[in-house]
Amino acid sequence: MAWHEMSDSIKKVAESEPRPASKLGAIGSLAWLSVLAGVIVAAIFIPGTAFMASTSNKVSKDIVDLPLALQDLPNPQTTRVLASNGRRIAYFYQENRQDVPLERIAPVMQEAIISIEDYRFYEHGALDLKGTLRALMNNAADGNTQGGSSITQQLVKLTLVQQAATKEQRAAATEVSTARKIRELKLAINYEKKYDKDEILEHYLNIAYFGDGAYGVNAAAYHYFSVSPDKLSTSQAATLAGLVQNPEQHNPRVYPERALQRRNTVLGVMARLGKITRAEADQLSTTPIGLKITSFPNGCVDSSAAFSCDYIRRYLLQEPALGDTVKQRQAMLERGGLTIKSNIDLSMQKHVNDAVSKYVAPTDKALGAMALVEPGTGKVRALGQSRPMGRDKKKGQTFLNYVVPKQYGDANGFQGASTFKMFTTAAALEEGIPTSKSYNSPQTMTIPTGEYFDCDGNGTGAWENLKNSTGAGTFDMVGGLRKSINTYFAQLQRDVGLCETVTMAKKMGIPITEPDTKKGEPGSYVPSFTLGVTDVSPLHMAAAYAAPASGGTYCEPAPISEIIDRSGKTIKKYKTDCKRVMSKETAAKVNAILVGLQQPGGFGHSNGTALPIPSAAKTGTNDAAKAVWYVGYTPELVAASTIAGLNSKGQPTALPGTTLRGTEITFGQAGGSSLAGPQWKAAMGPISENLTPAKFDSVTLQTYQPPQRSRGDDRDRGRGRGRGGDDDD
Repeated sequence: MAWHEMSDSIKKVAESEPRPASKLGAIGSLAWLSVLAGVIVAAIFIPGTAFMASTSNKVSKDIVDLPLALQDLPNPQTTRVLASNGRRIAYFYQENRQDVPLERIAPVMQEAIISIEDYRFYEHGALDLKGTLRALMNNAADGNTQGGSSITQQLVKLTLVQQAATKEQRAAATEVSTARKIRELKLAINYEKKYDKDEILEHYLNIAYFGDGAYGVNAAAYHYFSVSPDKLSTSQAATLAGLVQNPEQHNPRVYPERALQRRNTVLGVMARLGKITRAEADQLSTTPIGLKITSFPNGCVDSSAAFSCDYIRRYLLQEPALGDTVKQRQAMLERGGLTIKSNIDLSMQKHVNDAVSKYVAPTDKALGAMALVEPGTGKVRALGQSRPMGRDKKKGQTFLNYVVPKQYGDANGFQGASTFKMFTTAAALEEGIPTSKSYNSPQTMTIPTGEYFDCDGNGTGAWENLKNSTGAGTFDMVGGLRKSINTYFAQLQRDVGLCETVTMAKKMGIPITEPDTKKGEPGSYVPSFTLGVTDVSPLHMAAAYAAPASGGTYCEPAPISEIIDRSGKTIKKYKTDCKRVMSKETAAKVNAILVGLQQPGGFGHSNGTALPIPSAAKTGTNDAAKAVWYVGYTPELVAASTIAGLNSKGQPTALPGTTLRGTEITFGQAGGSSLAGPQWKAAMGPISENLTPAKFDSVTLQTYQPPQRSRGDDRDRGRGRGRGGDDDD
C-alpha cells in the first residue's frame, strides 16, 4: 500500500470516530487527521533514527534503540523432572509454558480468542487501521494508551517484553506512548511478511499470559480446567479468551464473579459474530465456570521427593552439557523446556520419607536421613531427611540437604564412625591379610608414634586413650568387624598401612584431605581414620558400600539417566561411571562378614533389622554419640541410614538426652543398630518385598583358632573372643 493510499484510508476510518476536542481545539478536524495520518505513515516508512529526530521529544531513545526486527528466539518453556517410572517429580521454570502447535488447540479456542481480541484477524494485514486509529486518537486526547491492537501487534509487544535483556529495554518495551505503539506497527508489518496468519495465531496463543502463573494456552487449559487445549469446551475457551486483556483482574480463581462476567461477554461476541448461536451463548451464560485447578509447583519445595529433586537441580547446575557457566545452565534449566529423566524410584522414596519422619520429628534437635543407591550402576534411588524443605525454621524446615555431599547440599555431613572399618577390612584383604588375622585387643591401648605413615612416608603422632565399647580379648577379622572392636582395627590399620586404608576409602568416593606438610596439617591421614572421624554424607556411604555389594565395583552416584531438549533430542545420556576397587574375592569376604550383623546374634538382628532376603550391614557410632549409622544392603540396593544430633543452628550435638518423637534417648539407646537400625528397617522392610532374593557370592572365611588348652585352663575358657556388646562403638 502506497503512503498516500494508507493516508486516505486512515482519514476515512478516522472520520467515523468521535473527535477528541481537547486536541482539535483551534485546528480543523481534517487538518488534524492529515497530520495524524502523516505521522503514522512516516513512522512506518521512515527509519527510526530519522523519525526520532523529526518528531516529538517524547519518543524515547530506548524505544528507537530497540531492534527493528524481532529475534527468532523460542519461548521460555517449563522443564520437567521425571522419576524412573516417568511420573513427575518437579517442574522448573521462569514462565510456566509448554508450546503446542495450532492443530492441538481446539478450534473453538481459536475462534474465541479471535472474536474478542481481533475479529477481523484473517481479513486485515498487520494493522487493523480502524482499531489502531481509535486508540491513537484517544491517546492524543488524554495521554493514555487504549486497546485497538491487532493480534499481530499484541504478539509483537509480548515478544519485545520477553526478549528485552535490560531494565531499560523492558521499560521501553512497555512505555506508555504513541512512539512505542508506532514502532510495534512497523514490527508487526515485518512479522506478517515472515509468517502466515495461522503461524501468528499459534505464536500468540503460546506466548499470551492467562494469569495465575499460566503462560500460553496449554498451561492455561491444564491449570484452570485440567484438560489439554484440544479438549477445551466452548465455555472453557471463552473463559480463557477473556483473560488475556487483564489476566489478574479477571483471574477466575481469585475473582470468580469478574471472570464469569468476562466469559459471558466473550460468549456474546462469539454469538454476534456467528461463531456460536445466540441460544448456545444464552445457555452457557447461565452455567458456572467450573474450575478444576491443576497446580504447577515451581521447584522442589512441594515435591514428594524434595531433597532428591534439589540434588538433581544442583547436579544439573554443574553439568557442562547445559552451558559453560552456572548462569547459562540455570537459564537452560528454567527456560529450556527440558525433560530430565532421573533414577529416583518414587515407591522407594515414599518408604524413605516415611522412615525418617517416623523416628525423628522436624523440630527435634536431631536429624534422620537416608540415601539409597543401586550397586553396579550407582543409580541414586531415593534421598530423604526428617527436616522438610522450606524457610520456616519454627517448623523445622531447612534448605540444607544433609543427605548429599557439601557441593550439592551445603551441609558438612557427619562423622562416619565405625562404618569406616569396612575400608580397613577391604584394604587388608587386598594386601593379602587373611580373615583369620587375630590380635589381642584390650579394652584400652595406646599406639606409639611411628606406627602410622601417610603416602609420602611421613609419620603421625601417638594414638592415646583408644578404647573399646563392645568387648575385649582376642579377635580375628570376622569377629573384629562384626563386633566393631576399636583396638582390633587400630592394629589392623597399622599392619595394612594408613596410606592403604585411606586410599581404599578414596577409591570408594570418600572425600579425602591431603596432608599439608608446610602447615604441618596431616589432612585425613590420622591414626583414628579407621574409626570414621571424617565427615561424610549418607550418599557417600551408600555409594561406598555399593562397591562390595556389587562384587567390588565402585560407581559414581548417578541421579540422572538422560537429558532431552524441547524438541525430543537427547542432550546427554548418562553412562555408568564405574571402576573396580577390589577383587571379587575381597568383596565376597567383606559381604560374608557383614552378613553376620543381619543374622541371629548380630547387632542388627538383635534390633529387628533382619530382612526376608539376604542382606548385610555395618553399624557406626561416633564419640559422644553425636551421629549413629546403619549402612545395610542387599546385592540389589544399599541404604545408608543415619540419625545425628543437631542443635537449632545445625551444629552437631550429642544424641543422649535428646528427645526424638517425644522419647528421651539414653546413652545405651544411642547406637547404630539400636537407633539408626530401626529407621533403616522401616524403609528397607517394605522395599525388600519388591527386591529379588539375590544371594551374595559364596566364599569361605578363615577364622582364628585359639590354641588348645589343657584341662587345667578351663577357668579361662570363653574369654578368648571377648564379650560382645549390644552395639558397636
